[in-house]
Amino acid sequence: MAQQNIGMANKGPSYGMSREVQGKIDKKYDPELEERLVQWIIAQCGSGVGKPEAGKLGFQAWLKDGCVLCELINSVCADKHVKKIQKSDMAFKQMEQISQFLNAAERFGVQKTDMFQTVDLWEGKDLASVQRTLMAVGSIAVSNEDGSFKGNPDWFFKKAQENRRDFSDSQIKDGKNVIGLQMGSNKGASQSGMSYGRPRQIMS
Repeated sequence: MAQQNIGMANKGPSYGMSREVQGKIDKKYDPELEERLVQWIIAQCGSGVGKPEAGKLGFQAWLKDGCVLCELINSVCADKHVKKIQKSDMAFKQMEQISQFLNAAERFGVQKTDMFQTVDLWEGKDLASVQRTLMAVGSIAVSNEDGSFKGNPDWFFKKAQENRRDFSDSQIKDGKNVIGLQMGSNKGASQSGMSYGRPRQIMS
């Protein structure tokens, strides 16, 4: 019984803290960065994407259905990564479109550590991470210097050229196959065949 109470006591504070944690996450959201990102997205995609109301809720509502995000990633990629962009009021369609953007952003070169989760945007859980992903997309677009970037290049940090990813999908697939073969190369070997795995023989 005592054990149970300890478990309950340890569980308790996390519920109370969740609001505080959310508050800290919210504080990371940068209104000035929001303004810069909005200006860039409109410059990059054209006025057809509209303009959000100022503030975090307006920013979320603007991006929530995934359409603007998909327009953005297509505008910075030589080959359109998202083939079909459709407006929809259905939650699962909106989330699916956000996922399409995230997959395309990863192929574009955005690191997993800079990537937001679908719920961060759709449920407004962490809009600061949405800003971080968009900044990463902008930085790669500026660094590529392939003519696809529109807007003020000073808005983004330019990445070192050697970090550019110019691999085609087939090259990436080939790379994965090589890694798979390397990882699987020991599968047929048993430990008894490895000299360092044997116990030392003591001759009497």
